[in-house]
Amino acid sequence: MAETNAAKAEGLNYKGHPLRRIDNLIYYGSMSDKYIIMMQVLSTKKEQDLDVATKVSIQLQLTDASLRSRDRVVKKSEKDNLYDAMDIAAIWLERALAGKEK
Repeated sequence: MAETNAAKAEGLNYKGHPLRRIDNLIYYGSMSDKYIIMMQVLSTKKEQDLDVATKVSIQLQLTDASLRSRDRVVKKSEKDNLYDAMDIAAIWLERALAGKEK
C-alpha cells in the first residue's frame, strides 16, 4: 500500500523523465535540467467517450528563467496525434540533454 502512495506522489514518468499535464498543456522533462518539452493539444475529436488529440504542437525549450519565453524555444513542430508527438518529444529531449543540440 505504501508503494502505491509513493508512486502516486511521484507522478507519471515516460522513458525516465517526468510527465505533467495542466489543462491542454503537457510538460515532459524536469525544470532542473537544461531543456524541457512543452506540448499543447490544439484540437481534439470525440472517439466514443474520450477526447482524442488530432493536432499537437511540440516545443523543445530551454529552462533558463532569465530568457523571454520566445527566446527559450529551440525547436518546434506539429503532429497529428499524441503518440507521434510523444515519440518526437522523447527523441528531442534525449538528444538535447546529451548535448547534441545547439
